Amino acid sequence: MSLLLAATPALPLDEAGKYVAGAYVVFLVLIVVYVAIMATKLQRMERELRELAGFAEHRANGDGAGTDREEVAADV
Repeated sequence: MSLLLAATPALPLDEAGKYVAGAYVVFLVLIVVYVAIMATKLQRMERELRELAGFAEHRANGDGAGTDREEVAADV
């Protein structure tokens, strides 16, 4: 395998630049997609946490502990 790599000529710089730029573009797109997925998950978790905090607050105040479960079932 090492002999094969040693025998292959390197790409000229004018051709290699295209591939390097393409690799950077692909890497940048992957990073943007990853950040978008993480942001979506974070928004969903924050929304669910706010709902849970609201349920806990209602339960702590003692107003309608039984109705919270019906609302959750209706939302899902």
